[in-house]
Formats: sequence, structure tokens, C-alpha cells
Amino acid sequence: MARQALRYAVRVSDMAELPTPSPVQSPRGEVPHWSPMASTLIYGDTEAVLVDPPLAAYQAESLAEWVAAFERPLTAIYSTHGHGDHWYGTSTLLERFPNAVPYATDGVIAEMHKGTPGGQPSALFASLFPGQLPDTRVTARPLPDGGLTVDGHELRAVEVGHSDTDQSTVLHVPSLGLVVAGDVIYDNVHQYLGESADGGLEAWLRAIDVVESLEPRSVVAGHKDENAGRGNSPVIIDETRQYLLAAAEILAGEPTRLSFFDQVLARFPDRVNPTTVWLSALRQLPA
Repeated sequence: MARQALRYAVRVSDMAELPTPSPVQSPRGEVPHWSPMASTLIYGDTEAVLVDPPLAAYQAESLAEWVAAFERPLTAIYSTHGHGDHWYGTSTLLERFPNAVPYATDGVIAEMHKGTPGGQPSALFASLFPGQLPDTRVTARPLPDGGLTVDGHELRAVEVGHSDTDQSTVLHVPSLGLVVAGDVIYDNVHQYLGESADGGLEAWLRAIDVVESLEPRSVVAGHKDENAGRGNSPVIIDETRQYLLAAAEILAGEPTRLSFFDQVLARFPDRVNPTTVWLSALRQLPA
């Protein structure tokens, strides 16, 4: 009997408003926000796998309700990289779906532990989401020897190196022509460059090339502007690349933090969440 075709669906979290005053609030006075995060459900007739749970407990609870509506057993939760805004919600999902197994590559698991010393959330996330974070102890397991599957279809974890953080991966679903790209690819959201010094931009560009080499028909970005009208088009691959090339050009001029912030916003006025640009400036440039 032929295998049934897979399907996928994407749920995007809200662009959460952060406390004011905030350590990531720019001198221009904008209300600070955290970028919207995309979670992807890959499902067949009998089971489903979820990719990249969001950050806050309330976001994960809402996601759990959405997943439950598909009425498929959730067998696995996969995280593409170690930033907490793509896995902290795992514990909340497991309360609702206790038979699901959280997975990540060995490199991503190491980054998870690095970012949550003693199982505690990072100081940044704790300050930005006070009282809103779930249990952040790392529960992810290394991928099984046969990798992940949904109804017999392969889901391939592809290690791409550094993107906006180290040890990044994407999840390739060949039967769908789909790449769930985590933070390797952004969709009309300002890109986090705070870990891009010392060759990080060049490494990220190479990671983008890996995604492009997979020749996807659909690409889900880790941070996604639902109102941009791009769907999950592969055009966002080159848009992500062009953002990095522009940032490299601006950084070559040795800007101040504020000058960097202003120049990036002038180049990309339609991208959402300037807070990320200021956070990048704080972590990339001297005071």
C-alpha cells in the first residue's frame, strides 16, 4: 500500500511586548518586543512531529491547543538550535503530550545546556519574561539512529554550523520539498546578529547556501512575519542573505551602536521588530 502524503502547518506566536524600561530598549524609545516565532507541525494520517516550541508558557499552552486540534498523536518535538525561544516551551508541550519525545542533535543539546546553567533560564530571558517561563531543564534526547519519521516519511536533521548561533540545524522533509529552517532563515523579521562577530556572518552565509542546495519548494523561517505575504516561499532564502550582506557593509564602516541601529532600519524599514537590531548592536559593538 502506498504511503499517505505528509502535510504541514505553521503556527506563529505573538510579537510579545517586553517590560519597559527594558535592557533591550533602544534609545529611540520604541516599545520593546520579542520577535514572533514560528512552530511547524509535520503530520500524516496517524502521527505528527512538532518543530521549535516557542518561549513563554502562555505561548506554548496556546500552541498545545492548536496541535491538539489536528487529532494526531504527537510523537516527537524537534528543536533546530539552542536559543531558548525555540525550545523553552517543550516542558509545557510535554504536559499536554506526555508520549512525545523531545529530540535535538548533540550539538544543539550542548548549546541548550550552555544557555541554561543548572537548568535555569538565561538572565536575558528571565528579565524579559518575568514569571512567564516554563521549566527550562533540558530534556532533549539525541536523535535516534534511524532519524525521525512521520508515517514512514523521512525527516532529515541537517547540521549547517553557525547561523545566528552555533551548532544550528534545519529539518528537511524531502517528500514535502520542505525545509524548517529555524534561525538560519528569517521571514521579514530583523535578524539577530549578536553572535556574528569573528566570522559569524560568513559562516551564516554558508549555512544559507546549504539550505538553498536542498532546493526546497517551501521554507519555514524561525522568526516569521505572517503579514508579509510571502507564505513560506523560498524567496526568503535570498532575502536573508541580502540582509547579512547589508549588515556586513554597515559594520565595515565601524559604526556606533546607534548609527548601526539607524542604518539597518533605513535599509530595511519594512522588517518587523527593531528591538532585535538594538540587541544585536549591544552585543556586537562596543559602547
